[in-house]
Amino acid sequence: MNIATILSHGTRTLRPHSDSPRLDAEILLGKVLGLSRAALVARNDESIGGDSEESYAELLDQRRAGMPVAYLIGTREFWSLTLRVSPGVLVPRPETEILVEQALRMKSPNDPCAVLDLGTGSGAVALAIASERPHWSVTAVDVSPLALRIAQQNAQALEICNVEWHLGSWFDPLPSRRFDLIVGNPPYVAADDPALAALAAEPQLALNAGPTGLEALAAIIAEAPAHLNARGWLLLEHGRDQSPAVVSLLERQGMSGIRTVPDFAGCARVTLACAASSTFITHNNRKLS
Repeated sequence: MNIATILSHGTRTLRPHSDSPRLDAEILLGKVLGLSRAALVARNDESIGGDSEESYAELLDQRRAGMPVAYLIGTREFWSLTLRVSPGVLVPRPETEILVEQALRMKSPNDPCAVLDLGTGSGAVALAIASERPHWSVTAVDVSPLALRIAQQNAQALEICNVEWHLGSWFDPLPSRRFDLIVGNPPYVAADDPALAALAAEPQLALNAGPTGLEALAAIIAEAPAHLNARGWLLLEHGRDQSPAVVSLLERQGMSGIRTVPDFAGCARVTLACAASSTFITHNNRKLS
């Protein structure tokens, strides 16, 4: 078969199993042939060998079984960074870029800033912030040794040197440290949420922290004030329906300047709060293209 025909077949095969069957089909075939999506289109009349067809069919079968495309190709793009990912880490989501955007707005790029990323996973958030602010000091924590190794490998591959890595649960590895910014994308899916079934291939530790989905968020919020400098900010990603509960938890800790930021779909996604009374200030720092 030629490329055009096999892509049409792949798209049909994945349609019942993916929200983006054509895109998935193109990415997986590109992985097999070592070609970009643009090159596939330019060469759509070319035939491919039997070995390539077999390799492609195997990838399609795994995708149909629920394996994320990022795991099948071994990488994921996030904030213009190419990150290595595997089933040991959560696949970085586009909406998490909102967390990065907001963190970059909180301080002037020329001012010193100590940042803590809790539950770093693949290192996506920590590395995105560090790549944009090479003069900032970024610290990243994860409870999973495998996740931390992958994050460190990503840092080495990207030649990002202003991140230090710690193994442990939330603030445990840093009992007396304080930061200007604390960011986190903790597990927030409730244990009975039907969405977990579609996420079975990803580490459940990074998705669900307990029955309500608020357990990890509550634990971080309870300890964050003791780890924030004066006028330091806490920024948390959460589920689309969780902002009222998160705001309530932040208010109980006496935090101020609380606001919630929507994601690209308009759903409440990131909530910010200040450790002391403060006027919310933004700087005109946008994502680099």
